[in-house]
Amino acid sequence: MKLRDVPSACPRLWRSLPVPSAELRLDLVLSSGQTFRWWESSPGAWTGVLGGRVWTLRQERDRLWYTVYEEEEEEDGDACPTGAAEPDGAEPERILRDYFQLDVGLPALYRAWGAADPLFRKVAKDFPGVRVLRQDPVECLLSFICTSNNHISRITAMIERLCCTFGRRLCHLDARPVHAFPSLSALAGADAEARLRALGFGYRAKFVSGSARAIAEGLGAEGLCRLRAVPYAEARRVLCALPGVGTKVADCVCLMALDKAEAVPVDTHVWRIAQQRYGAVLGGRSLTLRAHQEIGDFFRGLWGPRAGWAQAVLFCADLRKGQEPGSRGRARGGRGRDSRGDGPP
Repeated sequence: MKLRDVPSACPRLWRSLPVPSAELRLDLVLSSGQTFRWWESSPGAWTGVLGGRVWTLRQERDRLWYTVYEEEEEEDGDACPTGAAEPDGAEPERILRDYFQLDVGLPALYRAWGAADPLFRKVAKDFPGVRVLRQDPVECLLSFICTSNNHISRITAMIERLCCTFGRRLCHLDARPVHAFPSLSALAGADAEARLRALGFGYRAKFVSGSARAIAEGLGAEGLCRLRAVPYAEARRVLCALPGVGTKVADCVCLMALDKAEAVPVDTHVWRIAQQRYGAVLGGRSLTLRAHQEIGDFFRGLWGPRAGWAQAVLFCADLRKGQEPGSRGRARGGRGRDSRGDGPP
């Protein structure tokens, strides 16, 4: 394990767990628009914030290596990684297994999806290990509100500004300050919308602050988490009642934070895929609520109860294709794709 390229790492404090690349590819999962808090801090090493702590992750020889950084004690102090929150490392391993949903066996799902769908089989062979993250519902929701009419690099920069302005500072890594995702109360304040507009959030500012306020005064963060236990349709209905949350954003949150593996986020791009690649005549002439339902039902019928996971694989492949040299336009995030169908309500 070569650790010299990982910022501030102490080799004795690294731990690992067995994770074959067929089960997880960090480079595909952490850069494909599911989350916006990870960056490639050195070749093959990914640093980000998870569970209110700063982590660096790396894969080598079918093992997932990780270290967790202590919060700084002094205003200008540098962080030093700690191998675990508990002496035996059980808690960080539990967090990683939960976040990457490692209890879900991916190769068997790929085989089932490929057997049902020749197009999936053709595309997926070059994109193993793409799985859906299980994120904090508040962070996932407020982040995806920022994705309308947007692309991944811009969304990532927006979320970074959001965290630096409203979030608690966790540590410095190589002089880079790293902050936690803001609390609901921080984003629900009277001046939050104005401050977000000053950060370049535009019309999204009122939706981020408005949804934070609505959750804080209503469900609360705990109530949002409890949506994991209710049926998919009910969770989506509750989410769509929040400011700035349409069907696509609600489906993203259902899939990536609320355990609704059948949720298929649909934007104009996914609609075109259904029509052009699968020959499905769905949704009429515009992306209405009926169209969302019909397209989602089409893919659920094709791929089964984890249709959202299968779509994540095809989306990742499509995103990578858009990033290849010579492709037209800048890379766009499928979950935060810049498309007319995903604008403000």
